[in-house]
Amino acid sequence: MKMAVKYFAETGQPSRTHFIARRGGFHGTTAGALALTGKAAFRHPFEPLLKSDTVSLVSMPNTYRGMLPGETEPQYVARLAKELDDEFRRATGVLVPPAGYLRAVRRICDDHGALLILDEVMCGMGRTGTNYYHAWQAEGADAPPDIQTVAKGVSGGYAPVAMVLASQAVVDGINHASGIWNHGHTFTSHPVSCAAALAVQTVIKRENLVRYAAEMGSLLGAQLRGALGHHPHVGDIRGRGLLWAVEFVADRTTKRPFEPEDGIAARIHAVGMSDPWNIFLYPGTGTADGFKGDHILIAPAYIITTEEVGYIVRQTTGVVCQVLGSIPLL
Repeated sequence: MKMAVKYFAETGQPSRTHFIARRGGFHGTTAGALALTGKAAFRHPFEPLLKSDTVSLVSMPNTYRGMLPGETEPQYVARLAKELDDEFRRATGVLVPPAGYLRAVRRICDDHGALLILDEVMCGMGRTGTNYYHAWQAEGADAPPDIQTVAKGVSGGYAPVAMVLASQAVVDGINHASGIWNHGHTFTSHPVSCAAALAVQTVIKRENLVRYAAEMGSLLGAQLRGALGHHPHVGDIRGRGLLWAVEFVADRTTKRPFEPEDGIAARIHAVGMSDPWNIFLYPGTGTADGFKGDHILIAPAYIITTEEVGYIVRQTTGVVCQVLGSIPLL
């Protein structure tokens, strides 16, 4: 956020300080990142700290909940793009996106002279199994961001490290003006963390783990859908590469979520951590509207084996059935 504001200030556009983010998105717990977070449950206690008048929210690309009856994916993308374009006009006077979504967003940002910032803290650095490291490259090379954040896959958890990547145009915009980047943290460029990150990236490249993540991810997704796709309380199973989510609903037909007090995601997580399951299923809430809705995330290591994929699916299915009941016979 600071880099974007700094870029516009340095290029003679100091009034361009408005951000457009997506409802249901989560970008961190600091005040600035939380201001861009569209999940009300995360924002609620801290609203007095958030400068909400500089942020607008638009719809998340959610093919499970967002598409209208009879609407095709291209029509849905066009509708989302129009909403974003309209929000740009108001402001001046981003789930697995459907094909074409990022290209549409890139085009609209270009039309309005805005910067495209992508948060790939969770999904970047090979996690989604695209041909390259970045999730946005699933659509090819014609939707690159101007600024991008990455973290979890940088060092694989061996050391705390995160990075902000910027396009040459953004770097030049600052360098050709003041040349000063007045920002920093106590442990910025920490040598041990940087060494860990370099070692992890060396292994990922040497072992061709991005392509391997795509192969194992396809297997994981297929097995999850085969095991849980007919469960009466599983609404959607979605993902790419080695990042998958299972969304739970009270009613599959209407997609009605469970009530927050039911604590479905938390219960599934707690049962998963107990014997005989012993599996970490990352719980998430606010899936439907920011408050209601439950899901779990499954994000195994890049070096997962075929046998381990089967184990994860069996354990996950057992946990879900213990909490939400068995799958009826077809």
